[in-house]
Amino acid sequence: MPAPPPGFLDACRSAIGAPHVLTDAVDLAAVLTDWRGRYTGTALALLRPGSTAEVAALVALCQDFRVPIVPQGGNTGLVLGSVPDRSGTAVVLALTRLNRIRQVDTGNNTMTVEAGCILQTIQEAAAQAGRLFPLSLAAEGSCTIGGNLSTNAGGTGVLRYGTTRALCLGLEVVTADGKIWSGLRGLRKDNTGYDLRDLYIGAEGTLGIITAAVIKVFAQPAAELTALVALQSPGQALQLLTLAQARCGDALTGFELMSALCLQLVAKHFPQLRNPLAAAPQVVLLQLSDSESETHATALLESVMAQAMEAGIIDDAAVATSIAQSRHMWALREHISLAQAAEGKNIKHDIALPISAIESFIAGTDALLAAAFPGCRMVTFGHLGDGNLHYNVSAPVGCADAAFLERQEQVNRVVHD
Repeated sequence: MPAPPPGFLDACRSAIGAPHVLTDAVDLAAVLTDWRGRYTGTALALLRPGSTAEVAALVALCQDFRVPIVPQGGNTGLVLGSVPDRSGTAVVLALTRLNRIRQVDTGNNTMTVEAGCILQTIQEAAAQAGRLFPLSLAAEGSCTIGGNLSTNAGGTGVLRYGTTRALCLGLEVVTADGKIWSGLRGLRKDNTGYDLRDLYIGAEGTLGIITAAVIKVFAQPAAELTALVALQSPGQALQLLTLAQARCGDALTGFELMSALCLQLVAKHFPQLRNPLAAAPQVVLLQLSDSESETHATALLESVMAQAMEAGIIDDAAVATSIAQSRHMWALREHISLAQAAEGKNIKHDIALPISAIESFIAGTDALLAAAFPGCRMVTFGHLGDGNLHYNVSAPVGCADAAFLERQEQVNRVVHD
């Protein structure tokens, strides 16, 4: 590995304190490998600033010494954006010490949070204030809001609340030259200058390092209902989505599509998570969040299920009758990625499509891959309401991971084309 530029690490120690400039292999190990274990890079050091001013000082030093920076939050990403390459010339700048909730403003329905705050911690702080922060995803116990913003995460509530971009009103960012841009304004309408906030959101740390954000919170729903629905095709799932949106409006907050193989892998590797429905080609996880009452929500859901059954759209449905049952249903969805990892290495695609094109895309691409790579298994799931599809390809049974991954570029070409 290349030696650091003379004086660089000492300057970093002076800026943030020697205990937060880590160079030992044991300290670096956790930040160099991606969550899936697909890639391990190398780095000069792990830098752990404790404030926005310290982030700015480090960025300025990296600029002066010409040292590349890889910003990192919870390192839960699946596309290698949070780990360094193998050149050994970069530093990993971890935001995990910037973990304060600076303000909860219930009058303005906003929270000001630092980038290293764990998503679940933000959800809990909002709930303690009688509010809801609706961003929710499987990694919420370890991912950070800075990473959510940098990747414009969608999550399971995107149908009602939008992506992370839609949940953010303002940002604080350290720019590439080590300056601090303070845009922490809690304004719904802000026409003062260019919309730099939206440039930084989704830029994955390439334009600047997000250090804090003003995020929206909402009234807690009066009732939440969860249901699992069995059906035959993604086309029928789209019919159910159209019906549920027409009948439920904004009360429909979750609509997740899962193929049969998804739930088969969950059952194989997490047998305690039992699917209450008989096996079906496709399953939808549906959630209503009602502002009136549980009675009103139940009537809405029963009406949608009855109409869908009469129209032949769905085959069966199971409605959670307790919080525990609801959590169990969501656990089926949230354990799909974990089950895939336990099954072996796979080739992931996190893609966006017009909702109306999802059925034809799945059918056509499944057929192309089956012809080109006999025996490969498609693990298809995602947020049908916004067209975000996790179209993942697992190796044929008995095929070694390494042999299958050698075909990754060819698989990607088929899927992307």
